[in-house]
This record gives sequence, structure tokens and C-alpha cells, in this order.
Amino acid sequence: MSTALIPIEHHRVKFGRGFWGRRITTNRRVTIRHELELLRRTGRIDAFRLDWKPGMPNRPHYFWDSDVAKWIEAASYSLATHPDTQLVGELDEVIELIASAQQPDGYLNVYFTVVEPQNRWTNLRDWHELYCAGHLIEAAVAHFRATGRRTLLNPLIRYADLINDTFGPRGKRDGYPGHEQIELALVKLYRVTGMRRYLDLSKHLIDRRGRRPHFFDAEVRARGEDPKCWEWDYTKNQSHLPVRRQREAVGHAVRATYLYSGMADVAAETNDPGLLAACRRLWKSITQRKMYITGGIGAVRRGEAFGDDFELPNETAYCETCAAIGLVFFAHRMLQIHRDAEYADVMERALYNGVISAVSLDGRRFFYENPLASSAQHHRKPWYDCACCPPNLARLLASLGTYVYSASAERGELYVHLYAAANAAVSLAGREVRLSQETDYPWDGQIEIRIDPDEPADFRLLLRIPGWCRAYSLKLNDQAIAPPVYRGYARLCHHWRRGDRVVLNLRMPVERVVSHPRVLDNAGRVALQRGPIVYCLEQCDHPVDIRLIELSDRATISPVWTRSLGGAVLLRCRGMVCQTSKQSDALYRPVDAVRPERKPRRRRIAVTAIPYALWDNRKPGRMLVWLGRTG
Repeated sequence: MSTALIPIEHHRVKFGRGFWGRRITTNRRVTIRHELELLRRTGRIDAFRLDWKPGMPNRPHYFWDSDVAKWIEAASYSLATHPDTQLVGELDEVIELIASAQQPDGYLNVYFTVVEPQNRWTNLRDWHELYCAGHLIEAAVAHFRATGRRTLLNPLIRYADLINDTFGPRGKRDGYPGHEQIELALVKLYRVTGMRRYLDLSKHLIDRRGRRPHFFDAEVRARGEDPKCWEWDYTKNQSHLPVRRQREAVGHAVRATYLYSGMADVAAETNDPGLLAACRRLWKSITQRKMYITGGIGAVRRGEAFGDDFELPNETAYCETCAAIGLVFFAHRMLQIHRDAEYADVMERALYNGVISAVSLDGRRFFYENPLASSAQHHRKPWYDCACCPPNLARLLASLGTYVYSASAERGELYVHLYAAANAAVSLAGREVRLSQETDYPWDGQIEIRIDPDEPADFRLLLRIPGWCRAYSLKLNDQAIAPPVYRGYARLCHHWRRGDRVVLNLRMPVERVVSHPRVLDNAGRVALQRGPIVYCLEQCDHPVDIRLIELSDRATISPVWTRSLGGAVLLRCRGMVCQTSKQSDALYRPVDAVRPERKPRRRRIAVTAIPYALWDNRKPGRMLVWLGRTG
């Protein structure tokens, strides 16, 4: 679309030693290598040798290809910012193995080459062929952009052409994926190759989805089965209606956000207002009625799915890591189209809470699910049989730079979406502009941005004023300014010269947050947030069961810096705990059975809240986001 922004590519953004810089360094030095070792150990990489035979161990699974693909993507993004000869060699080895597994007609899928070759393309609903193809395409694009080499891109172009010949607008047969993902990958392939057929294929797969007669019913019949014998709800994979008629986010949350991301990409490339309107409706459904305070989505374990409106339980919250990552993808795409801080606010909420919570501070253990309360039974693990989340997280962190800035050369605008200690180089208004952010965000709300164009230039700098921020101040070269705010961005129009300096101060008090009254699980409860950071209690900081702690609306809450937990701001205050008597210990009693002088007394207790993203990095124990509230 003519007003769309273009993200600044991640390799042009260099993070310093702040919050994200430390986590990205751990991702590069530890997580990416740890995941490569586990991909090898579990047989996922050797599976591409195609030497598995019945009766042998490590039988390939039909989604294994995607795990390897996401690792290639993460490694490629990392190489683009930090050259590493060892990693280059490891990547080359894996890519050569993948390319060697490609079949003469271009087909590339381990499971349906060595385990069930007779069932190729017979169950698109359940068996992830097109999903795996999409991740391989994304890996190929990332590797090509990082290295300029086509060793993976060329094989995946061949595979994409086979898919287009089979399922495209002029293909031999009908079909679309049960697990969406290829839709957004094909748009990436179109953008890097300029070949329109990949964009057309993505649009075709999106347009076919949910039409009647239903393709998945026909697919079942083609296998000689009766669709009525299948207990299947097509909301699970968002094929219950054509996408332009969908109004509510339903079904598997990861599949949904990948589909919505592909829809937004196609809408942007084809100027499709109907598709964009559907994206906007689905966005509202998620963020206004189905999203946790942490940016987690997908409340229901059964089907890894969205629940009903306002169905947001805490201890049983599923909140798959990949779903939060998918929400970041969707938010980022909608942000480029609409240029509205609403999308950046959600992107930031998910990144600082529901996404980064999924990896331990040492970079070696991961959450698949991210509940908002735990009875000490939920902990990160080094790996999973279904290992989609660890490499997904690694690729997002390795490419995080692309989420910080966007530009519109046509409008002469440079947007700052995220605040972090980082340097960037941007081409704008015919000039090369260097930006340097100095900040201790998210622990501190002061952000200093130095702007260095290679020659003086006129352009607009737009700084996001986060939705959580109630008061802020701005200075340009030490002079207080009050620029207009448009769609959540302060717009600074200036003739920029080398050494110009902007200082943004975001007031960052501790906020008590309450839920919509229809979120029944949070009735009478309050959560704590400071800046973009959501807080929780951990049992190891408290001598009593944290579920018994209540927080008064009048309690003073103090931010305190600590070097523990990798360096973080904690919150400290005095809470209340009910002291029970023998009489009040009764499991049930009439309300008038306790005389006033024998009602339970309350005693004060020191309360420490830590960032939700950092829980389960110390002694195992209970965790709680939503606390009991008293007046």
C-alpha cells in the first residue's frame, strides 16, 4: 500500500549492552549452538540423509523439517550481524544435506520421502507438508539475504514451483494447508526474487481457505474415508469460513497468527481492502478480548486454541511461545500498514513478557507453555519432542533489529517503534542517517537519541509514546519541545544536522492493573506493571504461600534495582496475609457464625515482585501474576 512503512533490516541495527543486547548475545553464543547440538542428537539433521528404514530408531516425524529450518533461519540472521566462520561451516553442512534430499521433481520433505512416500499430498489438513515447506522457504530467504549465496534458495525455488504447479491458481489439484505458514513465506520469496507467481500462490491459498464444498472433506473422501466419522471442527485451522468473512480469532493460536500475518502481507502487496478489513477485525478480536496481560494468546490447552471472549484462566493458561511470537509477526505487519502505535504497543508487550519468558537467562532451557500462575509444577526444559518453540524463539531474537525502526522514503519519515541501547544506519531523504540510542529501557524511561545524517537533511522523526505512558517530556538539543502526536507517535519535523540530540523521558511509575469484569478468573485481583514490564510473585521470595497475599490499593510500591536475575528492577511493598484462628479454619461456616472479635486478623508481610519474564530462573516454587486486592 502506498502509505506502508518499510522495516529497517535487522543487520543495520546493532544492539549495545542493554536489555536486548544481553539476551541477543546469549542467543548467539549459547542458544543457537545448544539447539544445533540437540537437532543433531535427536536425529532431525541426519534425517535428511534419507537412510532411515522401518525398525530403525529416530523415525522422522512429519514436522521435523520445520525445526531444522527455523534453526537455519536463526543462524543466518545471526551471521548477518556477527560473522562467524565456525557457524558458516555448520550452516553449509546442514544446507548441503538438505539440498541432497531433494527429489528429482523438486519435492523436499523427509517424512514423505522415507516413511510414507505413498501418502505425499494426501492429508494436507493434518500432516504439515506445506507448513514445513514454508519454514524451509523462510530459511532459504534468510540465508540468501545473509550470505548472498543461493545454495538453499535455488532448491526451495524448485520446491515452491512444484507446489505452485500442484496447488496454484493453474495447478493440477485443489488444496491448502491445515497448518498455515507457507502463506507468509511465499510473500518473502516473492520479495527476494521478484517473481509474481509466489505472491499469486500465497493469495490463492488464502482465498481458497474455508470455501464450500470444503476441501478437507474432499480430501478425506479421496482417502476412502467418511468425513462424518471425523470429529473435526474446522475452526481449529481457521477454515470454517472464507477468510474475508471471519470476525473472531478462533482455533489453534499459532496457525491463526501465521495465517493473519500472511493475510496482512498479501493485503499490503495487492492493495486488498477486504483482506485488510478482515485483518483489522481479527486483530481487535485478539487484543480486546483474548489476550493476556503478558501478550500471551491461546488460553485453551485442548487444540492449543483461543478460548471464548474473556476466557483467560491463569494457572491453566496455555499461551504457547510460538503463539506469542506469531502475535509479534502479525503486529509488526499491521504496524507497517497502519502506522499506528496500537500495534507497536502489543508487539512490545509480547516481546518483554510472553516471548522472552520462554527462555532461561542461561539460554539453554525453554517454556513451551507460559501460564500466569504455577503451583510449582511448571518449569523450562532443554528440549521438546515437538520442538517448534526453541528455534522459533532463536530466530526471532536473532532478527530483533528489524522490529525497532521503519521508514517511509516517500513521506520522508523515520519511525522509532522500540527503545533499546542500539545503533542503526538508515537511508532516508537521499541521505545516510545514523542513529544511536542510549538508554537503560525498560528499567528507566529516559531515551537519548543522537541523529547523524551524512549531510544536513529534512525529514520527520516519529517517536512512539507507549500506551502505558501517562506523562512524558521531549527535548531537542536541550530545548523543551511539544510536537504533535499522531496515532501514538510524537512527530518531530526538523532540519537535521550531525550531532542533533533528542531526549525522550517517559514517566514510568508502578501501575496497578485490573481486568475487564468479564475476566472472571481475575475478579478482585490486581496485577503490577511498570513501563512495559509485567510483574509476578515467586514463592522463593516469601515465607508464606503467595496465593494468600493481598495487596492494598494504598500500599506504597517501590522500584529497586538488583544485579541478580541478570540485572533487573524489582518491586517491593508491604502486603497483607490473613491470620486464621481455629474457628476460621473451618472449611465451611455460616457467615454469622464468627463473632466480630474472632474474625481473621491480617498481618503485614514484605512482598517482592519480579519481572514475569524472569521467573523460574531460581529456586523452583509457586508463581503468581494476579494478586488478591484489598481497598
